[in-house]
Amino acid sequence: MDKRFDGQVAIVTGSSRGIGYGIAERLVSEGAQVCLTARKDGPLDEAVEALGGADRALGVAGKADDPDHQADTVARTLDTFGRVDMLVNNTGINPAYGPLVDLDHGVARKTFEVNALGALSWVQQVHRAWMAEHGGTVLNVASVAGKRPAPHIGFYGATKAMLLSITQQLALELGPDIRVNALAPAVVKTRFATALYEGKEEDVAASYPLKRLGAPDDISGAAAFLLSEADAGWVTGQTLVLDGGLTLTGGV
Repeated sequence: MDKRFDGQVAIVTGSSRGIGYGIAERLVSEGAQVCLTARKDGPLDEAVEALGGADRALGVAGKADDPDHQADTVARTLDTFGRVDMLVNNTGINPAYGPLVDLDHGVARKTFEVNALGALSWVQQVHRAWMAEHGGTVLNVASVAGKRPAPHIGFYGATKAMLLSITQQLALELGPDIRVNALAPAVVKTRFATALYEGKEEDVAASYPLKRLGAPDDISGAAAFLLSEADAGWVTGQTLVLDGGLTLTGGV
């Protein structure tokens, strides 16, 4: 495999497992060094070891929407690897399942703070510490639920819609030296999305033209494309939908 990211460094949030880990793994396989974040040290330590240990990866535990954690992560990445070329905002939460009229406001605020405001704050931290002077690439992991109404996960979708809007605004403001793009996956088989397919995967997949749900590898390849200056150097402010054809049917 070509080492497209040889000598480059990425911060990938929410990356001890699932989509985030898949993206980190892909970047490392193509030459990058990565800083992983998650809530707990144990899973992070396991992920760092699986990626090749301290020479290739660093883990920093904390709450994704905590500015102190964000600043510490950026500082430790710079201390360890000397640069931050890429930021992947992968962290997302969805603690509510049901109609908007029943939504608890405290849950809504937390979802917004992690999924939208937290992602913006990560960009601000990396921009101040490195990218404003040196340039770089930002990738926001959103959702097809941010593109159209989604049954039972409406506020999650609303926060992802805001993230897509933030992506476009940042791309406008930060060019030409910083590119900002987004991914919008449908259901990917991870622990995060379990409630959407567990016990009914065959039925859920039947509504997809490609007749299967997504896997982390389906997302990591697209992420690597958008993060690569060689392959996507003239792409910014865009959202790449990864949905197995689901939105062609009108579904989310």
